Amino acid sequence: MELKITGKNTEVTPEVRQYIQKRLGKLDRHLTNILESKVEIAEEKTRSPQHRFIVQVTFDCNGTLLRGEERAEDFPTAIDKVAAVMDRLIADYKGKRYNKKGNTSIARTAAAPVETSEEDTGKVVKVKQFSVKLMTEDEAIEQMELLGHDFFLFLNNNGGKLNLLYRRKDKNYGLIEPKYD
Repeated sequence: MELKITGKNTEVTPEVRQYIQKRLGKLDRHLTNILESKVEIAEEKTRSPQHRFIVQVTFDCNGTLLRGEERAEDFPTAIDKVAAVMDRLIADYKGKRYNKKGNTSIARTAAAPVETSEEDTGKVVKVKQFSVKLMTEDEAIEQMELLGHDFFLFLNNNGGKLNLLYRRKDKNYGLIEPKYD
């Protein structure tokens, strides 16, 4: 597996690059269909030293994205933490795929609610583009959980319309189906 390693606000030293290869390079033996793997390391100027270094990893497995992000006081610790997260995500992904093929029910655990702080209304600071894929609601839930997001935009197999799936506070899911006039 070839890791695309980039640095944001920091230089990727050969030692850090080698450590990332050592810790994350062996994850492909658990999951062989990884098409693309990206690692982004960053350093933020924060007051809290235990959250200064950030490592974000994204694997593309035939259209399914597995993403993990961890913060720590140094790069090796953050890399170790994100390697553990990705290992767990790969195990969950493989388990869900296996259970689907075996026609057994999939037990889903809802993530803990995300705490939000009230801030003044902001402005758009980042624009993200991604390809929207045709999938069922169950596949969208699985993809949203694998990404660790609270919402997911997809094309529904029922009619091919754009739908927005989101996690509700009661740990269930909501689906927004736009009505075109």
